[in-house]
Amino acid sequence: MEGKIRFAFYPGCTVGSEQYAYEISARKVFPKLGIELVDVEGFSCCGYPLKSVSLPAWAYLSARNLALAEKNNLDIFPLCNGCNLSFREVNQCLKEDPDLRERLKGMLSSEGLKYAGEARSWHVLEVMRNAVGIEKIRSVVKKPLRGLKIATHYGCHALRPGELKILDDSENPHYLEELIAPLGATAEDYPERLDCCGQGLAITTGKTALAISGAKIKAIQDRGFDAVVTVCPFCMKMLDSKQNAIKITTKQPDLNLPVLYYTQLLGLAMGISPEELGMNLNLSPVGEILKKLEGN
Repeated sequence: MEGKIRFAFYPGCTVGSEQYAYEISARKVFPKLGIELVDVEGFSCCGYPLKSVSLPAWAYLSARNLALAEKNNLDIFPLCNGCNLSFREVNQCLKEDPDLRERLKGMLSSEGLKYAGEARSWHVLEVMRNAVGIEKIRSVVKKPLRGLKIATHYGCHALRPGELKILDDSENPHYLEELIAPLGATAEDYPERLDCCGQGLAITTGKTALAISGAKIKAIQDRGFDAVVTVCPFCMKMLDSKQNAIKITTKQPDLNLPVLYYTQLLGLAMGISPEELGMNLNLSPVGEILKKLEGN
């Protein structure tokens, strides 16, 4: 990678309203990797929550954000798995549905916008692996995370539907493992690696959602991992923010697993302080990771 690569930076609603640590850590590490995060005026919700209620409303909101990125001659870089999926799905819909395409064309023109399908959405792991590159990441590591055994958690919307080919392999992905290796930590496979965090059930059947998360946390903890690393703000909300609620609801007081964003793990390896990475906002016991790294 030579020079700066520019993206229209799209944190998304959940990051902007709840998961501040993700944006804080992203804004800290990406500029040091040669990625310029451009804040585009006018971005709105990706519309994904509306998809089951009004497909045109969802499609308009997603296409509108892509049009704003395209207007600035930039690809869009959402931090959220769901937002990335939304942008990719609307691209597919517009290719397959000429009536919807014409309808959105009129709606966008009322704002002086147009979308020609040129702005592409990049998943955070794509940006890291394919725009930044493994060797660049290796070159910025100042404090290798030796001795850490990390469990990876991609999140369902990073992998499915498989036909969209968001990452390398929806059934056996490797991007996150490849990106952890140059940091000095070990990322091992485990049977529950692709299991859902339960967030999709959080509103309708909250106890079931917490039970699903609890089962995954327990499995990871029982297998001797030091922490779980994710790239999804919704999964982080379940595994990290609600970990105490999971302990109480599922009657598993021994659950005690540090959960981090990949950007936070990378930042630690780059020698950035935990506070600058927003780790004070993590609600899981991330202090245990910091103690373990003190001897490195």
